[in-house]
Amino acid sequence: MNTFLHNEIAGKEEHSLYQSFNNIYAIHKKTTVKKWMFGILLIILIILFLPWTQNIRAKGTVTTLRPEQRPQEVNNIIAGKVLNWYVKEGDYVKAGDTILQLGEVKVDYMDPELLNRTKQQIDAKTASADGYNNKAATAEVQVQALTQGLQLKLNQLDIKLKQQALKVQTDSMDLGAVLNELSVTQRQIDAAKQMLDSGVISLVDFERRKVTYQNTLAKKLGTENKLLQSKQELINLRIEKNSAEQEYTDKISKAEGDRFSSISNAASTAADISKLQNIYANYDIRNKQYYVLAPQSGQIVAAKKAGIGEVLKEGDMIVEIVPDHFEYAVELFISPMDQPLITPGQKVRFVFDGFPAIVFSGWPAASYGSFAGVVVASENNTNKDGKFRVLVKEDPDAKPWPKQLRMGGGANGIALLKDVPIGYELWRNINGFPPDYYKPATDTKTDKAK
Repeated sequence: MNTFLHNEIAGKEEHSLYQSFNNIYAIHKKTTVKKWMFGILLIILIILFLPWTQNIRAKGTVTTLRPEQRPQEVNNIIAGKVLNWYVKEGDYVKAGDTILQLGEVKVDYMDPELLNRTKQQIDAKTASADGYNNKAATAEVQVQALTQGLQLKLNQLDIKLKQQALKVQTDSMDLGAVLNELSVTQRQIDAAKQMLDSGVISLVDFERRKVTYQNTLAKKLGTENKLLQSKQELINLRIEKNSAEQEYTDKISKAEGDRFSSISNAASTAADISKLQNIYANYDIRNKQYYVLAPQSGQIVAAKKAGIGEVLKEGDMIVEIVPDHFEYAVELFISPMDQPLITPGQKVRFVFDGFPAIVFSGWPAASYGSFAGVVVASENNTNKDGKFRVLVKEDPDAKPWPKQLRMGGGANGIALLKDVPIGYELWRNINGFPPDYYKPATDTKTDKAK
C-alpha cells in the first residue's frame, strides 16, 4: 500500500500542474536544519568561552564618608520655652544663622540683672582679696621692722654686756689691789703693835696706822660691794637680753601669724573669686544659648517642636539639618559568605533609584546607566540583620555620579570580581561554588611598592 502510494505520487509529481502539490510533497528538496544546528552549537561553544565578570550584588543607600556631612539633629543645650522661630521646614541656612529663640524657665536664672549682680560680687571679692594682700604685705613689713629692731636691741645689749663685763673685771682688779693693800696694812699694824709694846713708836703712830688699816678694811668692803653690784648688773643685762629676745619674738610671731592669716584669707577669697568667675562665665554662656544657631550650612527638615511658648528640655531635638556640601558614598550590606571577597580598592558598579539603566552584570562595559565606585572600607561586625556594611566612594577615573542624588536614596551595587569564561561561571553556579577570591590590581601594585 505504501509502496503503491509512493510510486503513485512519485509518478505524478513531475507532471503536476498544481503549485500546492509541489509545496507539500518536497521529496527531492534539500534541507538546512543540520547547518542551523551546527551553527547554533558553534555559537554556544563560542559563548561558553567568552569572558564573564563575576560579581556580587547587594542593595544599599546613598550616604557620605564623613560623619559631619550626614544629616544631623540640632538639639538645645538648656531648657527653655520657645519665644520665636526664625526658620521653617525646607529653608536653607548658613552656619551661624539663628534658628530659634528660647526663653528662661528656671527660677535660678530669671533675674534680668543676674550678670551685673554676679559681676558686683566678683568686684567686692576682688577688693577684699586686695585688702588681705595689702594686710599681708603690711605684716611682712612689720616683721622686717621688728626683726631689725631685735637685731639692734641685741647689739645694744651685747655692747652693754661687754662694758659690764669689763667693769666687773675692773672691780675685780680693784678688789685685788685693795686686798693687797689690806694685807700690807695688816702687817704694818702687827709690826706697829710689837713696836708699841717695845716702846719704839708712840701710841699716836700706832693709832695712825690703825686708822689706816681700818680705812683699808672699809675700802675692801666697799670694793667687794662694788664688784658684787657689777656682777648683778651683768646678770640683769643678760636677763634684759633674754627678755628683749622673748618680747621681740612674740611680736614677730604675732605679725607672722597676722601675715599668714591674711594670706590664707586672700587665698580663700581668690578661690571664691574663681568660683564666681566660673558662675559668671556659665551665666554668660547660658544667655548666649537662648539663641539656637545652625551648626553648618544646609536645609532645615523634620522640625520636632512647633508653636510659641512650648517648653523644651535639655537635649531635645529641635530640627534636623541636611548639609548642602558633602561627598557622596554608598553603604552596601553584603552577606557573610561574600564578605571575604570584598577588599578596599575594589571596583563596584551602581544603579541608583530614579535613574534609568540597562545592566548586564557579567559585562559591565556594555551596561547603560550604571556608575562606578571604589570600595573604601569594609566593617568587621555585622548589623542587626546579620550583614556586613561596606562603604563605597565615587570612582574619580570614571563618569561622575549624578548631582541629583539625595541622602538616603536607594542603590543597587554590583561588586566586580574576577573575569572568567561563561562556561566556568555556569559550571560554578550549577555546583553552588562561591566566586573566585582575588585581590584588586591596586592592592597588588601597593604591595609591590611597599
